[in-house]
Amino acid sequence: DAGVRSKAWYAATCDRKTAEDALYRSNKDGSFLIRKSSGQDSRQPYTLVVFYNRRVYNIPIRFIESTRQYALGREKSGEERFDSVAEIVENHQRTSLVLIDSQNNTKDSTKLRYIVRVS
Repeated sequence: DAGVRSKAWYAATCDRKTAEDALYRSNKDGSFLIRKSSGQDSRQPYTLVVFYNRRVYNIPIRFIESTRQYALGREKSGEERFDSVAEIVENHQRTSLVLIDSQNNTKDSTKLRYIVRVS
């Protein structure tokens, strides 16, 4: 199960709207949680939800069957791959995560700083 079940940042039964509402309430740059993806697709099992600059970003977490690893967003050359979802979180608590706003075509970056719990 990608090592997510026991983690404070994993909101198992949370849908997109609930996650976004919780992050807007937190209103802290770098607030985050991970939820199951809406589509329940085995190739994209989870979504990383991040709050930054008054916006919520839903970033797909892909499962790469051939290597049994995980990666963020759309497939790209030279992308970072991780052995677990927990490794993605740990990595981006130390190093900034690039946030791409596809509507305005702007880039920001933040570290994952505050775990948001969905009640």
